[in-house]
Amino acid sequence: MPQHARNTPVCRSCEGFATAAITTGTRHTDGTRVTLRVTCPTCKGTGTARPATASTVPAGR
Repeated sequence: MPQHARNTPVCRSCEGFATAAITTGTRHTDGTRVTLRVTCPTCKGTGTARPATASTVPAGR
């Protein structure tokens, strides 16, 4: 019997990949790379879209 997956809304900006590790190109003294962790500003690092509320839905023209 197949299992049904929940239909969770995915962020449109990051498509569910909310956090990215970006290398700066430089290395630490032990040889590891210097990386920056960057989170999606739209979903604040959750990867899911928030449901629209009355205050965020554009109305009219």
